[in-house]
Amino acid sequence: MRRIVVDEAGEGQRLDNFLIRLLKGVPKTHVYRVIRSGEVRVNKGRAGADTRLAIGDEVRVPPVRVAEKPADAKPAPPREFPVLFEDDHLLAIDKPAGVAVHGGSGVSFGVIEQLRQARPQAKFLELVHRLDKETSGILLLAKKRSALTALQDQFRARDTGKTYAALVIGSWPVKLKLIDVALHKYLDAAGERRVRTVGPESEDGRRSITLVKIAQAFEAYTLLDVTIKTGRTHQIRVHLAHAGHPIVGDDKYGDFTLNKQVARGEGLQGQRFERMFLHAKRLAFDHPASGERIELQAPLPPECVTLLARLSQPH
Repeated sequence: MRRIVVDEAGEGQRLDNFLIRLLKGVPKTHVYRVIRSGEVRVNKGRAGADTRLAIGDEVRVPPVRVAEKPADAKPAPPREFPVLFEDDHLLAIDKPAGVAVHGGSGVSFGVIEQLRQARPQAKFLELVHRLDKETSGILLLAKKRSALTALQDQFRARDTGKTYAALVIGSWPVKLKLIDVALHKYLDAAGERRVRTVGPESEDGRRSITLVKIAQAFEAYTLLDVTIKTGRTHQIRVHLAHAGHPIVGDDKYGDFTLNKQVARGEGLQGQRFERMFLHAKRLAFDHPASGERIELQAPLPPECVTLLARLSQPH
C-alpha cells in the first residue's frame, strides 16, 4: 500500500488522471476499477474519478501490477534544446526537425522524455501542444499544472496566434488566402495515422481553417506564411496538398518523386534538402500567471535558409 502526498505537480488534477500518470503501464480500465471499488482513498475517504486533488492531500494507492519494461529498455538520453523563453511557469524551446515530441508509435522517446532526464529536479514538465516529428520550431511546455490548464484552454479557444513557414511546390495562387475544408482522421492499412479532406456534409469531418499568405515566390516553389485557426492533426500538410501545392519534403502527403530529387540536390546545384520544410515560426499567447501577451519567434533553421538562398539564385 502506498500513501502519496499531493504536491504542486498534482494540484488541481482529477484523481483518475493522477493515477493514470502515476501508474504507468497499468490499463486505464484497471485504474477505474480500483477507484470504483473504494481501494483508492483520498484523505482516508472514498473518492470518485472526478475528484480534484489539492496540495497536501494524501492518496492511498493499493498494490497494482505494472507492466514490466523490456530488459533492454534504455532511459531516454538527457538533452536540452534551444530555449526561446523560460520562467517559473513555462518553457518554450526551438524543436529541431526529426525529433518526436514524445515517445510512442515506434519512437522510444521524444523531446519530453529527454528534457525530463536533463532536468531531474523539475517536479512538473508537460507538453502544452504538439508538433509533428518532421516539423521544426516553437514548442511550448508547462512547468506547473496551473500553467498547463490555462495554456491548453487558450489553444482550445483559439486565443493563440500560430504562424508557420512552409515551402510548397509550384506557384501558389495569389487569390487563394483561405482554406476552409473539413478533415477526417483515420488509420491506414499499416495502422499509421492519416488525414484526408472530406466534404462539408460528411459526418466524419471536422471543420478546419487555414490562412495563407505568400512570403516569397520562386521559379518553381513558393514560401508561405501559414496561420491556423484550428489545430487539427496534419492540418497544414493536408490543406496545402489539397490545394495542389504540397510541402517540400512531406513524406506522407507530398510529391514523393520531387522529394527524392530535392533530397539528392538535383536541380539545386547539389544542395541537398532532406527534411520537410514546415517550421513553427511564431506563437502568441497570454502568460498563464501575469496575463501579459507573449509573442515568440523562432528563426528559420540554417538548412532552410540555405535552401531558400539557393532557390533565389539562377539554376
